[in-house]
Amino acid sequence: MRQKLELRATRSTIEVYKGNRRVASHAREYGRRRYITDPAHMPPSHRAHLEWTPSRLVTWAKTVSPHAAALAQKLLESRPHPEHSYRSCLGLMSLAKRYGNERLGAACARALASGTVSYTSVKSILAEGLDRVPLSTASPAPPPPEHENLRGAGYYAEEKEA
Repeated sequence: MRQKLELRATRSTIEVYKGNRRVASHAREYGRRRYITDPAHMPPSHRAHLEWTPSRLVTWAKTVSPHAAALAQKLLESRPHPEHSYRSCLGLMSLAKRYGNERLGAACARALASGTVSYTSVKSILAEGLDRVPLSTASPAPPPPEHENLRGAGYYAEEKEA
């Protein structure tokens, strides 16, 4: 439901008009990346998120597993404003209801281990059943075997000298 609005800004005030009627007015804030939102101007689905706080989301995640708590904390820290990560954290809650705490905790552990810290990566891990595959604790893969077609750094150093 996009509508054209007119914005009027003075040194101290921002006003929003629809036609000749003022629909919003805010005190003006100066500075980079400053967000000011009047909850009354938010859609109902966004207002529902106001009851959540970062600490409440992390506390909930701790009830799932330490890995879920770590992932929720990283999600909240990944944005300039933690509120921008609330939907991802609330998405983790819905995954817990769907898959259970044990599977969600394992999926969060895998996401953290692979460095893919996002709701979508956790959802994908659960959907593909990768949370049930043990995390590899083995050492990194051994180097490839010696072979006449493999060239190392020495090969290229010799070429430059020639």
